[in-house]
Amino acid sequence: MLTVRMQGENTTVAQLPEEIDYDTAALVGAQCEDLIRQGCATLVLDASRLVYLDSSGVSMLITLSRILDDRNGTLRLAAFNAHYRHVWRLLGLDTLLPVYPTADAALKAPSAQAGSGVGPLVPGHRLGG
Repeated sequence: MLTVRMQGENTTVAQLPEEIDYDTAALVGAQCEDLIRQGCATLVLDASRLVYLDSSGVSMLITLSRILDDRNGTLRLAAFNAHYRHVWRLLGLDTLLPVYPTADAALKAPSAQAGSGVGPLVPGHRLGG
């Protein structure tokens, strides 16, 4: 589902699948959580191939952001298509979790711009659990 494109000491760039829905969101989230447990503090998710994202996927992304925030890390989204950038803005999620034009732009963004500000995760909460 998730394809790791680059992995450094504490930064990972991963390609999201074409579709994230109820059936796939928990799996993608679990794969991201594994990366975080392995020491990833900055997770860049490249959405350039994404063509379908439902509310389960949106919830998964927000939860990942909270998990990383709780560990003083950051989730950076990159390369949403025009439709999903528009939806992201309509939902007000761009103020919580900005979307960068490319994965390179997300990697180069200063840390102060990348924080999601959505607050800590409830202790013991896991995606899909």
